[in-house]
Amino acid sequence: MATEFNSVWDALEEDPVRQENLKLRSQLMIEINAVLDQKQLTQADIAKLLATTQPRVSALKKGKINNFRLDMLVDFATRLGLSISINIAA
Repeated sequence: MATEFNSVWDALEEDPVRQENLKLRSQLMIEINAVLDQKQLTQADIAKLLATTQPRVSALKKGKINNFRLDMLVDFATRLGLSISINIAA
């Protein structure tokens, strides 16, 4: 019988702390990229907007999750005017 997982991160990562971190980073990257797609800017213009480099923007657009810490993604989201909240449940 095949094992079922709640998310791809649960299947790929055994450490529950790392799983949660990956889920949060993934969600932020998806939202950030959605906003950036709407803006239709060049990667150079996005880099200026996010106060980062064009290679970092390229990695963001390609979904290279391991290149970004959670705090950096929060910074990007804030620069884009997104509101971030944390829901903590037991």
